[in-house]
Amino acid sequence: MKSAVIVFPGSNCDRDLAVAIQEVTGRAPTMVWHRETELPEGTDLIAVPGGFSYGDYLRSGAMAARSPVMNAVVRAAERGAPVLGVCNGFQILTEAGLLPGALMRNAGLSFVCRPVALTVENNQSIFTNRYDAGEQITIPVAHHDGNYFADAETLDRLEGEGRVAFRYAEPVNGSVRGIAGIVNDAGNVIGMMPHPERMIGPEHGGSDGRRLFEGLLEAVA
Repeated sequence: MKSAVIVFPGSNCDRDLAVAIQEVTGRAPTMVWHRETELPEGTDLIAVPGGFSYGDYLRSGAMAARSPVMNAVVRAAERGAPVLGVCNGFQILTEAGLLPGALMRNAGLSFVCRPVALTVENNQSIFTNRYDAGEQITIPVAHHDGNYFADAETLDRLEGEGRVAFRYAEPVNGSVRGIAGIVNDAGNVIGMMPHPERMIGPEHGGSDGRRLFEGLLEAVA
């Protein structure tokens, strides 16, 4: 699987994501700087990492979503290429219009950094096919603006179309309906606040995140 990790000024989880992808796929991803206008030819998976792109000025992810490389990411997503956005990556994908809704300041107005319990809501996507529907897993979070919000009509559509991928199984940040991750209508783009790349082996205290990457590898292959 040929993958690419997008790197913005202020990204600080790009290496974590690259290491996880290489660990599972056996092939290191290409690190693509945000000023690039094209992705490497034949890219099978695009990963948008966590961090604080542009220092989270304006709104988290708002400036990064206007970076030149995002035009190529949008085109790739429209062609059906899998796109994984984690934490700040989720924020960027909503700001770029690839996913609905917005990520706001945590309800408690504080940074949350700890493992959290998630419920797998939909295991029919390429990102969740290695999980069981209704299964509870543990993935770490580390964010200040992870409070997912959308209007009632959008939320009902996400629920009705089975596009809620993960839901918090415990209070975390005030996200409406406990939403922790969603997919687009085509099922090839996911945004999630928890960090699966930080839970891929015993040294991380668990491997619940590894299955996301394994499922992607199987789906793309």
